Amino acid sequence: MGIFSFNAIALAFLLAIISGAVNACPPSDREALLALSSSLKEPYLGIFDSWKGTDCCSNWYGISCDPTTHRVTDVSLRGESEDPILQKTGHSSSGYMTGTINPSICQLDRLTTLIIADWKGIAGEIPSCLASLPNLRVLDLIGNSLSGKIPDQIGNLQKLTVLNLADNKINGEIPSSIVQLSSLKHLDLSNNLLTGEVPANFGNLKMLSRALLSGNQLTGTIPISIGNMYRLADLDISRNKIQGQIPAQLGKMKVLATLDLGSNMLTGEIPPAVLGSTGLGILNLSRNSLEGNIPDVFGPKSYFMALDLSFNNLKGPVPGSLSSAKFVGHLDLSHNHLCGTIPVGTPFDHLEASSFDSNDCLCGNPLKTC
Repeated sequence: MGIFSFNAIALAFLLAIISGAVNACPPSDREALLALSSSLKEPYLGIFDSWKGTDCCSNWYGISCDPTTHRVTDVSLRGESEDPILQKTGHSSSGYMTGTINPSICQLDRLTTLIIADWKGIAGEIPSCLASLPNLRVLDLIGNSLSGKIPDQIGNLQKLTVLNLADNKINGEIPSSIVQLSSLKHLDLSNNLLTGEVPANFGNLKMLSRALLSGNQLTGTIPISIGNMYRLADLDISRNKIQGQIPAQLGKMKVLATLDLGSNMLTGEIPPAVLGSTGLGILNLSRNSLEGNIPDVFGPKSYFMALDLSFNNLKGPVPGSLSSAKFVGHLDLSHNHLCGTIPVGTPFDHLEASSFDSNDCLCGNPLKTC
């Protein structure tokens, strides 16, 4: 082999090495990820076994990088059964991981997606420095054992569209800065230990389509400002300690399809605008202290897949206008103080006696005849 050929091969080899180094993720990103993995223990699936070598952009499980800058943009580690690694290993149940989320994750300043979800055993606090990641769009830490508070400066994440912290042990109040998340579309804080009130200016979250706050220890009243959230389709504040009356503004929201206020301490009468809403398809007001008559405001545009008013202090008759509703699937008026004859026809002809049980003096099909 001539000297020229040897030099050409050596040069090509050197260029390949340089090219690989240039295309690899920066050492700082790699070190941040290794610090994260060192704080987590996953005994069954070996998901961190692939986190080897100098290039964390190449075949590191759950890691994605920007193709131009080679900076880490996505960390996506899910422990539920839909994840490919669980299917590939034949693991029949969801994954399990313990440890904590190392603040080193905040060194990934180009991060747009952080998903460490459904591992059950990951504990400790949410690193407060996550609120300093300017490009973060998705923060999903559902289904762990995280405790402590939601970072006070969470409102700094101006690009955040998804915030999912459900099914943890997070306590403290909802940070007031949360209403500054002007891009937020999906908020799920359900099934935690949150206390305090829903921020009065919660309605500032104009882009929000889902607000899920159920299963906490929230107090105070339902903010009237929620009525201004013209994109909100799903509002769930059930299983809290919310008091006061139901704002009539909730019945005037154009796209609100699901409203769940069940299992609270709400009082007063049901606003006619709420029951008369033609957009609501699921309405749960059960297990409160609502009183007065059920507004007789149903019509041919009323379409309820589920309407639950059970376990309240409602009185008077079953509204006759329910017969004119386009559709009523599940109806529960039990455990109130209703009285009179149950109307005939649709939807009453397909309902069971349990829909009307434990009232003062209701009669007629499906209960005993009057």
